[in-house]
Amino acid sequence: MTNFWNMKGTVFCNTFSTLPALLEPYQSVFVVYDSNVSHIMESGILPAIRQDSGAEAKLRGCLALRLGEENKTLDTAGRICSWLLENSADRAGSIVLAVGGGIATDIVGFAASVYERGIPCAYIPTTLLAQVDAAVGGKTGVNLHSYKNMVGTFTLPVFTFISPKSLSGLPERELVCGAAEVLKSFIISDGGWYERAVDYFGSFSAGKTGTDDPELMEIVKAAVAVKTGIVERDFREGGERRKLNLGHTFAHAIEHLSQSEAGNIHHGEAVAMGMVMAARLSEKLGIAPGGLADKIEADLRRAGLPTECPYPLESLKEAMGHDKKAQGDSVHFVLVRAIGDTPVQNLKIADLA
Repeated sequence: MTNFWNMKGTVFCNTFSTLPALLEPYQSVFVVYDSNVSHIMESGILPAIRQDSGAEAKLRGCLALRLGEENKTLDTAGRICSWLLENSADRAGSIVLAVGGGIATDIVGFAASVYERGIPCAYIPTTLLAQVDAAVGGKTGVNLHSYKNMVGTFTLPVFTFISPKSLSGLPERELVCGAAEVLKSFIISDGGWYERAVDYFGSFSAGKTGTDDPELMEIVKAAVAVKTGIVERDFREGGERRKLNLGHTFAHAIEHLSQSEAGNIHHGEAVAMGMVMAARLSEKLGIAPGGLADKIEADLRRAGLPTECPYPLESLKEAMGHDKKAQGDSVHFVLVRAIGDTPVQNLKIADLA
């Protein structure tokens, strides 16, 4: 199998027809998928596998789970591991195929990484957010006491299969949430893509663009290139990779409070709020010029994203103290000096204002 991190192992394809060839090296295939994407399984993935008699013969079973932040837990990971054990999966010739959004790739990837100390796993992300972020970073994880991804591993997928067909039937809210991670990538490393993506999603959120638009896949490829390039240089997040957490220190605290209060803020929405807060913090620290935060906020709003955090800063600060990026009373913040320039600075949580 070709090296994932030079993007040759990130398969971009308009159909699922290449799946049998990707699964060819394995003797047994186990599919774990989010039940919310059963239509993609039935209309695309399973027919593609079954069209090849060899691939169909390898299919040992499918496990459907209804996945959300509330059950992104060790218990669910244990259930996946038990299912693999009951069906005689092994690391010698088996592969686990995770189908779903970022929660699915995170939790199935985690279960696969600890079952028998590691069994091959591959991803078919079915949300825009997962296609440009969760499924291409080599991180797996589950939540602990509603704190995001507190238990996890750094584990490479064998391949990630990205297709516009995987986005079929995705609600517009979820597509817009993916725009937050796309724009985050281009705020970190512009390359001329930021304004183009803002323009695209500005029209997209108005219902003018379909998920099969070739321009969307070009934008996805560019965003994936930003992330995989950074990950290739700093896989275990010792330095540059921290930039990928732009907006996430605030966002994870927002999600924690939302979940604790039975709220309904999605990850991409929280990231959008967090990026605006990071930009405003950058201005306060004198790192960013005045007006940059307003521009980023206007751009995110144009893409259809919410930008105002509903929680007071003091509540966020308490949640930040439990963030996995925290070190004592400080946390790594990704700041914004300009579009394409995002320094990382260690700040004391108590000093935030």
